[in-house]
Parts: sequence; C-alpha cells; structure tokens
Amino acid sequence: MTSLNITLLAGGVGGAKAAEGLAKSQYASSTKIIGNIADDDEFHGLWVSPDIDTLIYSLGDQIDRQQGWGRKNETHQVLTELKALGQDTWMTLGDLDLATHIFRTNLKHQGVSASDITERLAKRHGVSLPILLPTDDVVQTRVKTPQGWLSFQEFFVREHCQADVLDIEYQGIANAKPTPEALEQIANSDLIIIAPSNPIVSIGAILAVPEIQQAVEKSGAYIIAISPLIGGKTVKGPADKMLESAGKSIDSKGIYDCYNTFLQAMVIDDVDQQEATWLQGQGLDVLVTPTLMKTPEDKTALLTKVVEFALSCKKQRAA
Repeated sequence: MTSLNITLLAGGVGGAKAAEGLAKSQYASSTKIIGNIADDDEFHGLWVSPDIDTLIYSLGDQIDRQQGWGRKNETHQVLTELKALGQDTWMTLGDLDLATHIFRTNLKHQGVSASDITERLAKRHGVSLPILLPTDDVVQTRVKTPQGWLSFQEFFVREHCQADVLDIEYQGIANAKPTPEALEQIANSDLIIIAPSNPIVSIGAILAVPEIQQAVEKSGAYIIAISPLIGGKTVKGPADKMLESAGKSIDSKGIYDCYNTFLQAMVIDDVDQQEATWLQGQGLDVLVTPTLMKTPEDKTALLTKVVEFALSCKKQRAA
C-alpha cells in the first residue's frame, strides 16, 4: 500500500479512535494525520495540547480508555498538592501527563517548533503514524457564552459544555502560517478522511488555518467525512451545540454544510439511513454502516471499510 497516500484530519476522541483504526489496518503505512492544536492552553505555567496528546497516548496505547483522555495508570499527587495550595485544579492533569507538559514547555521556551516537539513525544510513545500539525503558531478556540468569552477548555472542562454557545472564534488564526509538511501532505493525498470529530472546533479549526482549506479543495484527493452524529446526538463532546450555534441542523445535513465546498462522500450510521437520500441528492457517495467505535476491532473494521469504499467510489468516478 506504499503508493497510496491517505490523510486523516483528526481532533478529539473521535479523531483518536479513527487514527487507531487506520494504525491497525492494512493502510497504516499509507497514512499521515493532521491534528487539531486549537484546544491548546496554558495551565500552571505549562503548555498543554489536549488533542495532540490524546492522539499520541491513544496510538501509543497509553490512553486511559475509560475516560478517553489522559494516561492510563495515572496518579494525581501534584494536582492534589496544588489544590491544597489554593490553585485552580479543574483541568485534570495527572502526574505522568504533567511530564509531557513540562517537556513540551521546556522545548517551547528553547524555540523548538510544536511540530518537532510532537514528533519527539510520538517517538517516546512508539507511535509510528506521522502526526503533522496544521500550524506551529498558537491558535486558540474561544467560545462566546451569555457570561462572556471562554477558552475552549473553560467551556468544555470547567463548565461541562452547559453554557449556551453564542459565537466561536479562533484567536490568532489571521497570523498563523501553515506548516509546509501539512500543505505537502494534503497536496499529495489520494484520499482525505475527515474523522468523526467536532466539525466546528476540531476540524473547523484545522481548516481555518490560512491555506489549509484551499489546499484541501485543490488537492484532487477523494474526500470523505465520517459523521460524528448518531441519531442526531454526538457520541462525546459538544458538536451538537456547536452546530446549532453556527446555524446548522444537528444531522447529516449540518455536517455536510460544514464541508460542502470539497466533500465527495459521507459515512453515516445505520440509525440515520433515512438521511442518505438527501445526501445523495447533493452528489455525495454515501456509506451507511455502524459508526460507533467501542472496541479496537470496531475501529479497524470501520476505517478499513471507509478506505475501501472511498477507493471504490474514486475509481468509479474516474471511469
């Protein structure tokens, strides 16, 4: 499969599950991941990159499988002591996890790029799938609520996504420069898979980096999105609330609206089979299949099916 070039756009737990599925499939050697960095933030003087770390920990089999983030076999002695010292500790950072953030922050202060730091961390955890960043610059998702603007982590972790979402912005996006590696990977892709991630704050943040969406549109790749919705609900996270705030419907049509300038196919769950006809009416190829990924076998089976479906459809379109 070395002649095939697959790009996975990934954020959050859904992105990490899709990445694991590809990593365990026959298409692993053909795949590179572009991950979301707009959830990044600073805690206790340390730079934390939640989505990238979730990718690394998942692919390195170090993830806490029950909660879907953080390290397995984790302890929280540092956090307990910080709380005793009167510090805010709503962002749960375990002791092993803190080592990652200390390492990242030290290198960041030395002027090492975020891409290079990610590569070193991935190597430490034995991750073989390359993880590329859309930009090495700082871009941060901010969420406007009735109480004012919040960082994404404040909204997601501290407020448990309870606040109404009035607006979303990507702070720093105007001055961000795309990484050459991400642009090159997109340009050379045969297939671009959009993971079942939040289309607004995970995939949307990647595409908002200057030149990234244009590169996707010009790539000539066959582009397929796995819907993060099952029966109008998200498996995890606030994608439904974000779609509503963006004026989009909480169904396959809403997902399509996020990607309609470049999308050629969508994967939807069996539960949403009735939405396939509308999607096909927009000119999309549609794969209807179970999309809930609970086990390693589920992940590999789904992503293998997605790649095979996409390659078959691409071949038919080229005929």
